[in-house]
Amino acid sequence: MNPATPPYVPILRVLPLALLLIAATPVPAPNEGSATLSADTEARWVPFDLTPGNQIRFTLTLDERPVTAILDTGVSYSVLARASAAVDPARVTAHGQATAIGGAGSGAVTIGWQATRRLTIGGLTRTGGGVTVADLPALATGSARAVDLLVGRDVTGGHALDIDYANHRFRFLASGRLPFVGAIAPLAVSASRRVYESAAMVDGKRIAPMIVDTGDGSAITLSADSWRQADTARLPTTTTVSFGLAGETVSTLAILPAVTIGQQLVRNVEARVEPAGGFSETIGVAGRIGSGLLQNYRVLLDPAAGRMVLKPEAGADVPPLRSTSGLLVGLERDRLKVLHVMRGGPAAAAGWQAGTMICRIDGAPVTPDYPTSALATWSVGAPGRIVRIGLCDGTVRPLTLAQFY
Repeated sequence: MNPATPPYVPILRVLPLALLLIAATPVPAPNEGSATLSADTEARWVPFDLTPGNQIRFTLTLDERPVTAILDTGVSYSVLARASAAVDPARVTAHGQATAIGGAGSGAVTIGWQATRRLTIGGLTRTGGGVTVADLPALATGSARAVDLLVGRDVTGGHALDIDYANHRFRFLASGRLPFVGAIAPLAVSASRRVYESAAMVDGKRIAPMIVDTGDGSAITLSADSWRQADTARLPTTTTVSFGLAGETVSTLAILPAVTIGQQLVRNVEARVEPAGGFSETIGVAGRIGSGLLQNYRVLLDPAAGRMVLKPEAGADVPPLRSTSGLLVGLERDRLKVLHVMRGGPAAAAGWQAGTMICRIDGAPVTPDYPTSALATWSVGAPGRIVRIGLCDGTVRPLTLAQFY
């Protein structure tokens, strides 16, 4: 991460979209190495924590060095942060460009390639192969601190991946294993994009292909064309902002009454709708199923066996939090920065602007632990509540909360 860039922690729906795909370039396909499982792989659970952006963050070993990583099935080839101590500039070769989320919806990201000797995660060991090298700012991964690596399909795709969100752990199994019973949905690795893909049903319309992306903090993302196909124009909408490797993206936001993924019916799903010509349209998919939805289930991803298995956890059908303030903010040390003012919300009606700095909420100071504190719930408070927001210039602005989408 560029040291001059302040470390924002996304709060509420300011979520990362750290998906990166290898674009069509004249560069030969990367060497993916050889991945094998240990005899005791089923017992080799890998602990993780969820970032503020709903991403699976853990530690692995890369060439005998411990590195922090995010499990990202929306990445075709694993990405090593250019600023990581694991990068050896003398070994990095140019490798063209990749397509990433950001800006108006997608953008080109310059990448390099670094060969690796050994990568170990729990019971999985990959020998040979390598990683792409790209800028990986903290904001794109949903946390105030950057990680070293996005672990993609090239590492995980040959085996079954068992993600136990409730207990914050995952493990690798031999393809074909079925460690728990749940609803089954189709899953495959696409031949062209080289990522995990499935399908969804929205209002009786089949939406496919949908990338299954553990690195995307949102629940469901649809292309503009898929949104029209699903005939959801009757739903109230607002706007939200996300951050990807290619920059900031503003999307439409709505709550879908129901989405069906294979045999699993999911109610009250927060959906983002990309602008026309956005990332999904650019790469030829209908949208993404992200960790914001998957985290409510025990999940088995086994593309070699052609299936995804979803077992609901407690609270799987609890409606998502809806902003009643219309302000999406990020933490910068001991203050909040307004990153987006949601269309049609109370803040927009009151004339709030992106970039405004907030230091106090109802008289209480913003502190570095704000994301996990009770203070952070003010922006989804009960409609009718008046919140006194203290700006960093000493001004206090009252805001009356309301339901608006």
